[in-house]
Amino acid sequence: MASANTSWSEENFSCPICLDVFSSPVSTPCGHNFCGTCINKFWDEQVQCKCPICNQIFDTRPDPQVNIFVSEMADLFRTTVRVKELPCFEPAEVPCDVCTGTQLKAVKSCLMCFMSYCQTHLEPHQRVAVLKKHRLVEPMDRLEDRMCKKHDRLLELFCETEQECVCLLCTVTDHKSHPVVPLKEEYEVKTALLGKIEAEVQQIIQERKLKIKEIKDKVEFSKKDADGVIADVGQVFTALMRRVEKCRDDFNQTVKERLKTTEKQAEDLIKELEQEIEDLTNRSSEVKQVSHTEDHLHLLQTFRSLKDPPPTRDWTTVEVRPPSYVGTLRRSLDQLGKTLNMEMKKLRDAELKRVQQYEVDVTLDPDTAAPWLILSEDGKQVHFGGPVGNLPDNPKRFTCWFTCVLTRQSFSSGRFYFEVQVKEKTDWWLGVARESINRKGGTMWTPETGYWTLQYNKDGLVFRDKPAVRLLLRARLQKVGVFVDYDEGLVSFYDVKARVHIYSATGCAFTEPLYPIFHPGSHEGGRNSAPLIISPVNQTD
Repeated sequence: MASANTSWSEENFSCPICLDVFSSPVSTPCGHNFCGTCINKFWDEQVQCKCPICNQIFDTRPDPQVNIFVSEMADLFRTTVRVKELPCFEPAEVPCDVCTGTQLKAVKSCLMCFMSYCQTHLEPHQRVAVLKKHRLVEPMDRLEDRMCKKHDRLLELFCETEQECVCLLCTVTDHKSHPVVPLKEEYEVKTALLGKIEAEVQQIIQERKLKIKEIKDKVEFSKKDADGVIADVGQVFTALMRRVEKCRDDFNQTVKERLKTTEKQAEDLIKELEQEIEDLTNRSSEVKQVSHTEDHLHLLQTFRSLKDPPPTRDWTTVEVRPPSYVGTLRRSLDQLGKTLNMEMKKLRDAELKRVQQYEVDVTLDPDTAAPWLILSEDGKQVHFGGPVGNLPDNPKRFTCWFTCVLTRQSFSSGRFYFEVQVKEKTDWWLGVARESINRKGGTMWTPETGYWTLQYNKDGLVFRDKPAVRLLLRARLQKVGVFVDYDEGLVSFYDVKARVHIYSATGCAFTEPLYPIFHPGSHEGGRNSAPLIISPVNQTD
């Protein structure tokens, strides 16, 4: 088939029933064409089979055959229509405003007509004298937005004062005294600025992505930490339950054995009593029998053997005493207590190891040290010495009546832990304090004023609060561990050598940076000359 007459309309290839381009067209005996599906459906709904166009009635329902010629022509027409409907310009190009149907690519835009033209429709601007005076530029879309609303001139300049695009006439009227630059120049400035903004946005995006990763890592760490805690404590509790069950089983076994012994003793005594009863019964029968005899000689001869009862035990002192289980229970409870103490020690040890993993490296800040304090060069030790002269005036420094020192490092989130050696000291206090504490004296050292500290002196060990919390001290402390969970509002103190928890302040409201704080106490004639020493964590202590 050569080609289809492209001047034909869609009506030439439309089904009279569905009014759409033929789909599998068939012909009726009267010569009319329909979609195969449409004519069969039409006949299904009729009493008599007839042609929808000429109304010719068929005696029997026809079996219409596909009209190959009409089918091919319909397919060709459908393809031609699709091709015509395709645009002839790329998405980034400007279409011709004059083209109807298929729009071609514009080659020029007219700033007088506010229209864009393809090569064909541009021809009058190249031929007609009046149109030849119009200003043609490279194709532009939305030409009306590129024109000055006041002067109908192209916006080709940028006012730096008003930060807006202007035309040439604007520079001699409303923007007469304003500095202006060509759009291209300002475009390059703004492009560079947008590049910077894009870089900043990308930086912010990366920071957010890193934050997301940090949060996910924290959650993953928390899961692993929780699994570890469950596993460790689970082992201890399992061991405890096994110990308790063993103590219970041992106690039950001992009670049962003692009961069995008592039952055996009672059984033996009952057998012995029954035997004596039997012997006495037999003697009674013999006595009764002899007593009724009329044989004088026989009675006299047997009387000697019958006058005394058979030998028996003195049962007045014999008794079966129920076993007492008090001692057994006490011994079982003592054993269980020892076991519980051993397992609790494991739990305490596990707790200390968990907080020790948050160890931080802190050093003392000489700018905060009171004048009477002497710090080591590495910033790890402090002791009470004597007045130090010529210290620079510093608002961060504690006064001589308030002999404290802070660390250089502060903490505003998360968890941290450090250890301090207090061995051979008779007076000291340490802990953490918020940044805004009063450093010039006259303040109670309590959580209310920003101090969370543990103090030791001749009166014992206390947590500084209002009122003070007195703590049990089994042995003299050698090293103290301090753990802080800023977000949880928790400050805990540990006896590192004994690996036991000393005290915890809970529900603390932290709203500003926290600093580790140290007070080595006065010299006390040499009795308290040992320094407070910030020590590295050694989990085998």
